[in-house]
Amino acid sequence: MRLILIRHADPEYPKDALTAKGRHEAALLAKRATNWNVDDVYVSPLGRARATAEPCLRAWGKTATTLDWVKEFFYMIDDGKGGKRIPWDFYPSEWTKLSANFRENDWVNLLPMVPLREEYENVCNSLDKLLKSYGFYRVGRRYLSRHPSEKTVVIFCHFGIAMILLSHLLNLPAQALLHGFYLAPSSVTVLSAECRVEDEAYFRVERLGDCAHLIAGGEPISSNGYFAEIMQEPKLFKHTGTKQGKE
Repeated sequence: MRLILIRHADPEYPKDALTAKGRHEAALLAKRATNWNVDDVYVSPLGRARATAEPCLRAWGKTATTLDWVKEFFYMIDDGKGGKRIPWDFYPSEWTKLSANFRENDWVNLLPMVPLREEYENVCNSLDKLLKSYGFYRVGRRYLSRHPSEKTVVIFCHFGIAMILLSHLLNLPAQALLHGFYLAPSSVTVLSAECRVEDEAYFRVERLGDCAHLIAGGEPISSNGYFAEIMQEPKLFKHTGTKQGKE
């Protein structure tokens, strides 16, 4: 099974929509993805994710199933300084000093995070339920894979949710991923289930935050959600219109 996580394109958050740049990013993504061998598509109910998915769905001739549990969290957490912060927007001096942030799921047991614990657990349990429908059964930190599917599944979602999905699949601390990695708008993250041993599987990241479609189209990578200057690359190659291999 191949699982593709796509962050929504450049957002206009107040309107829950895409900026003009975001719409161009979504078009470039669809151009890139036209020849992908996609089986099933899922999408967050939020407008910015749905708008990102629309050009791809047209290119694939598919409809998407809406998953309420992949919408972004809207919790504002007490930052300990009299203010509020989203759960993955703390300063290094704040989140790195708490050992719980480096032990898998312990971060949601910290007092400030308790309001989102139920939501977090729902996301993890819902992901396992979805994977079970494709033949992957969570047991401890791995999956049993009796009659595993070989389908390619795409989920259009959000930065925070994508990182929480990755943390669950890879058994890595969510806060370390949320603060240590960046997924640009419209970026593509690919995981495949490695079934090296009979009846056993583990999901492994093949690509993380891939923006090849933006580079190909000469479109700058958005820094939305990033607090440093993005490394931009020149246009390295062009879409020729020729049929390319499955991706």
